[in-house]
Amino acid sequence: MYEAIDYSVEGPVATITLNRPDRLNAITGQMIKEIQDAIGQADASEDVVGIILTGAGRGFCAGGDIESLQELSQGGSLTAWEMGDKKPDSTAEMGPDFQVGLLYLMAVRKPVIAAINGPCAGLGFVLAMVCDIRFASETARFTTAFANRGLIAEHGISWILPRLVGSAHALDLLLSGRVVGSEEAAKIGIVNRTITSDRLLDESTNYVKGLAERSAPVSMKVIKQQVYRHLSTSLGEAARESIELMAESLKRPDFREGVSSYIEKRPPKFIRLSSE
Repeated sequence: MYEAIDYSVEGPVATITLNRPDRLNAITGQMIKEIQDAIGQADASEDVVGIILTGAGRGFCAGGDIESLQELSQGGSLTAWEMGDKKPDSTAEMGPDFQVGLLYLMAVRKPVIAAINGPCAGLGFVLAMVCDIRFASETARFTTAFANRGLIAEHGISWILPRLVGSAHALDLLLSGRVVGSEEAAKIGIVNRTITSDRLLDESTNYVKGLAERSAPVSMKVIKQQVYRHLSTSLGEAARESIELMAESLKRPDFREGVSSYIEKRPPKFIRLSSE
């Protein structure tokens, strides 16, 4: 079905694997469109609670395909790099800011976890940063690389990165393009945690399965929207919206189920998100 990625579903976990291992999974326009399509499938599936994004072979993503970049450097067209129009309809709930480029991943209703299994550079770095949670193997290496190629901070990373690591670390990483190992990446906040290479995908899968067992999908959707939307609002606005959203959540069947399952000491049976 796909040329540049693999897509699979196991229980509540959808896994999207960038599949150009001979090129360290360098991104092409075709890959961008296929990722969008696979994300749409996962978002619409009632079975899927969370999405894992990882790379085939020894790398996560080396950034933009070098042949395409060479063509662009010689005056080639950007047409092949257009971000496509297959973003899930549900992402529109977050407004136009989250429809630009790769930022739609931040508006997907379900948690998106990057399982970073090796080099993560340039546009691949951006792809990882727009995921909600990042786990990295001890072999993961990170570089922005933009300034080293005569480029600028792409695709909103100048907004995202300071919010993850602070402005000083963000400027260091963006200006120098230096390579950061997994230990430093975890220390400064690029990734949530490091995991041994042989356990990375299993641990990432188990994380999503844990969410499916314990957390209400509707609640996770709303919380994700709150976190990203409130990064650009005042404290008062965030608090007022939270009060309104809390009132709505008290009326949902999930609230009754959450309380009942806790009292009865049993796993909760929450409503899953679907395309409806």
